[in-house]
Amino acid sequence: MNKTTPQHRRAALSALVVKQNSLHHFAEHRDDMVQTIQQLVEIESPSDTKQAVDRLGAVLAGRFDDLGGHVRFHRAEKFGNHLQVDFPGQRGGKPVLLLGHLDTVYPIGTLASMPFRVADGRAWGPGTLDMKSGIALALHAIEGLQAFHGRVLPRPVTALLVSDEEVGSDSSREITERLAKESSAVLVLEPSYGLHGAVKTARKGIGEYRITVQGKAAHSGLDFEAGDSAVLELAKQIVEISRLTDLKRGLTLNVGTIQGGTRVNVIAAQASAGIDVRIARIKDAAGIDRKLRSLKPFNRRCKIAIAGGLNRPPMERTATVAAVYKKAAQIAQQLGWRLDEAAVGGGSDGNFTAALGIPTLDGLGGVGEGAHATHESVLISELPRRAALLAGLIETA
Repeated sequence: MNKTTPQHRRAALSALVVKQNSLHHFAEHRDDMVQTIQQLVEIESPSDTKQAVDRLGAVLAGRFDDLGGHVRFHRAEKFGNHLQVDFPGQRGGKPVLLLGHLDTVYPIGTLASMPFRVADGRAWGPGTLDMKSGIALALHAIEGLQAFHGRVLPRPVTALLVSDEEVGSDSSREITERLAKESSAVLVLEPSYGLHGAVKTARKGIGEYRITVQGKAAHSGLDFEAGDSAVLELAKQIVEISRLTDLKRGLTLNVGTIQGGTRVNVIAAQASAGIDVRIARIKDAAGIDRKLRSLKPFNRRCKIAIAGGLNRPPMERTATVAAVYKKAAQIAQQLGWRLDEAAVGGGSDGNFTAALGIPTLDGLGGVGEGAHATHESVLISELPRRAALLAGLIETA
């Protein structure tokens, strides 16, 4: 039996009209969003250059201040300062947290060879997709909501833009987790998945380990048998490490960097390698850690040591994550399109908040391709409905 009442039907129709008006508003301001993206991209902000990241933070602080936000910075010594902006709401309750990052992977000077440009329906340039378009969408979604509801937003909103996401979030994690615990939901401004713009409801957790081997040096011609090669031992350990990969469980291990030896005619006394570990489920973290630390040397005269651990827990598709996705899908349907979801191998700061049990939805930023690459770009035509989607979630999540 259909229990939909006339009141429910009128409310649904009213919500549809509001969403369509929202989309129309953002379509009219599409060029403004492109200009904002250009402004942000042309302020280069690599993670390892504090002054540059702080310059971007200061510009954004001014933009948010113009919208009536209460701006504060969390000082970071090594990296740029983390930017927090708080907006009051017409109704009380916990705020929704808009989570993003200021830093990019591109060194200062990249704009000379990879300038911001608009061509073929896209905005191109370093950081356009990851994630300055996401920051621009947050600015314009807040501005749009103020236009719809008056100067005060319909609910409290906190925006947190950290400076070290691309390099592990060590200095910002505590701030992110604290603000997430004070929020009703977390909306992550990272790029969407694929050119169809799927949001991300699952991400793998990331572990970083290093294996170090201590052998014994000797002249490879005059005294070969007196040496114990750390390089040879490391090569055998790499084979063992690779065998720990379990694709069915979403568990992968990749030895990505290797160092060892001093000269070609010297049996290597030392060697080491960096290991990237990805897990789809938190329950696999302890097991893979135990297996790595249980590795034994093939050559008993060599010694091995394992350092490191889990850097980001996985973002698993829990019931709370699924509930936020359901809201997003409903908003997208009212706006006239189907919003898909995706599970991806990369991590974000949304991993931290989802692992705390806070309702989290990732991938609400721009639609495009080429993150961290020379063809990084966003689809301009998708900006209005991504802004409308974000605005709708700010109201309802």
